[in-house]
Amino acid sequence: MADDLKFSDFTTGEKLRVAALTARMAKRGLAGDSVDLSDLKRKVERIERQAARRKKK
Repeated sequence: MADDLKFSDFTTGEKLRVAALTARMAKRGLAGDSVDLSDLKRKVERIERQAARRKKK
């Protein structure tokens, strides 16, 4: 998560989406080290950027 964001800066929907994506990353991670998680990480980063933009307003 970005350094200046707190979990309270996210909307309820964003919190749920981040939690779901984190669970998917954990599930994929159980498959081994050679699994690519970059697509899910990009989705989480996009949600973080949205929250950061909203916080700056």
